[in-house]
Amino acid sequence: MTENPTPVILTELTDDGVMLLTLNRPERHNAWTLEMELLYNELFDRAEADPRVRAVVLTGAGRSFCPGMDMSVLDAASSGARPWPTDQLPPRTRPMSFPKPVVAAVNGACAGIGFNQALMCDVRFAVRHAKFAAAFSARGLVAEDGVSWLLPRLVGYGNAADLLLSSRRITGTEALAMGLVNRLVEPAELLAAALAYATELARSASPYAMSLIKRQLADDQARTFTDSQDHAAALLATAKRAPDYREGVLSFIERRPPQFAGLGETEAVAPALGQEASS
Repeated sequence: MTENPTPVILTELTDDGVMLLTLNRPERHNAWTLEMELLYNELFDRAEADPRVRAVVLTGAGRSFCPGMDMSVLDAASSGARPWPTDQLPPRTRPMSFPKPVVAAVNGACAGIGFNQALMCDVRFAVRHAKFAAAFSARGLVAEDGVSWLLPRLVGYGNAADLLLSSRRITGTEALAMGLVNRLVEPAELLAAALAYATELARSASPYAMSLIKRQLADDQARTFTDSQDHAAALLATAKRAPDYREGVLSFIERRPPQFAGLGETEAVAPALGQEASS
């Protein structure tokens, strides 16, 4: 009887509700494949539906995060031998529509699709020797997955133009300086630091409130300041009707850790990203 092959993405759920997703093709530096893409979306769907999951940490096995598409896949797609089934796949933006915080722990090479997925996360930790590269122009491609919209909002127009036009590699140190990553951590401490950050969110922050805040951050990119204020007022009215509001106040008064329910454990579930809140 043949044993099941090792999954291309490993999963582990901590006692505090942090789901660790590890891209797991270390022999290929975690280069992206169709199998990986399908499982990636499936795992995020499962994590969204599971109220035990309060945050996700995304990292890579071995020395790399993800250097982009596997070259054998890219070769077959560019030659027409095996076209990439773009029209049959969901958008490659799952962390942005995921209603729980996602933290990237970038441990090495991070380019192409790997670069995009790191950008889609809410917070990015990295090591100094990590190498970031958009890589698209060097392959005759355009900025994929909405990155030409997202990257300027993280690093400014000039830095985004530089990275996208040149496809040059930058280290974690330069990435921190331009705002591409939030924190630099020593290699031996990277995963522990990312997990500790996600664990603090899982323990002390309301999953419901975090889902609303993620929605605000996404939706307000297309709003004026005044519209953002009005939208926040509507969301605030919604939040005040949820149990987490009372629990947040009581836990502060009583000087104890809050006991927030997971998403889906109460009737007060955040509206889907992109939908309007009722006032």
